Amino acid sequence: MVQLAEKKATYDDLYHIPENMIGEIIGGELITTPRPAARPSYAASALGFELGPPFQIGRNGPGGWVILYEIEIMLGENLLVPDLTGWRRERFPGLPKENWVSVSPDWVCEILSPSTVRVDKIRKMPVYARHEVPYLGLPANEYPDS
Repeated sequence: MVQLAEKKATYDDLYHIPENMIGEIIGGELITTPRPAARPSYAASALGFELGPPFQIGRNGPGGWVILYEIEIMLGENLLVPDLTGWRRERFPGLPKENWVSVSPDWVCEILSPSTVRVDKIRKMPVYARHEVPYLGLPANEYPDS
């Protein structure tokens, strides 16, 4: 029996997914997940608001970081979109001409939600490990109801 080789996903494939989805390429496969719902978006925003002043701006904290929300990062053949991503300022390559940053981050945060937990833990965590991302936060999807 002859098996046909599967075509690896390319960046161009991302232009053909619905607007309400986030597309990532992991191991050559196009993975789509829904855009964050209000609760995980709230959690990511609140975390970004807490981290920005001390770590990015240096207000009452060490400063020296660049923290970005839902930026595309290219790690080898993988294109990932973490909820929050951070680089020490001296390692950040500057804002790229492409849609993605290709320098491994120093920190990644994936807000776990029912629609993304399997991809975040099973598919993305090993990619971060292979590319030596030293810090990975996986906060549970918990936040105040009001």
